[in-house]
Amino acid sequence: MNLQRIIPVLLVDQGRLVKTVRFSGNTYVGDPINAVRIYNEKFADEIIVLDIGAAKRGTKPDERLIERLASECFMPLCYGGGISSYDDASRLFGLGVEKIMLNSALRTGCIRKIADSFGSQSIAYSLDVRRRTDGSIRAFGRSGTVDLGAALDCAREAVYQGAGEMVLHMIDREGTFAGYDLDAIRDIAAAIPVPLVACGGARSLEDFSQALGAGASAVAAGSLFVFIGRLRAVLISYPTEKERERVWS
Repeated sequence: MNLQRIIPVLLVDQGRLVKTVRFSGNTYVGDPINAVRIYNEKFADEIIVLDIGAAKRGTKPDERLIERLASECFMPLCYGGGISSYDDASRLFGLGVEKIMLNSALRTGCIRKIADSFGSQSIAYSLDVRRRTDGSIRAFGRSGTVDLGAALDCAREAVYQGAGEMVLHMIDREGTFAGYDLDAIRDIAAAIPVPLVACGGARSLEDFSQALGAGASAVAAGSLFVFIGRLRAVLISYPTEKERERVWS
């Protein structure tokens, strides 16, 4: 696995590409298939597609959409949303998904079974967290609506069950351009033996460098790669090769 990656995150709801702020509201920004094609042309390291509609409603993954995404995607594809069983995961791998992202499945007991069959490298755990006023960090499931407990405990449990990667989603920073929570990155990265992907709040390439310096192995962003300017006009973007070299240096 290439640990050093810059990863666009696409949110979909009922087949539409959308953006949220702090896991709330849906702003339509286009067609996910078209976005994947653009990221192909920009040689993105990997792409994460999250079906937030399936996660919120508890419905199964949209296999027709996933098959189309996988057929168009020239980079590694990670998919999350609505995956609640071993059978769900098996079907997605059969459609061409390289990695699945799980969250509420932490309590279903299926992570270990999936890891035993497909390998831990095929499972990313989405650690969706909020920071409380006392400084503690709590993890949440079902798009931030169900409290799963202390973030460090959930992170360790996900790794114990077989997750090979941790994606730290800062709910209160998602879509805000407020920058990453570097303290959270340091704490979680130091507590687990698997790569950590920082996500939620990126506003510039400098934020990527800071997250890597805090212990992240890779960085991910949504709004930064979809919006441009003060009025948030929609423009799909991705760092150039020279910009990526500056991030890693």
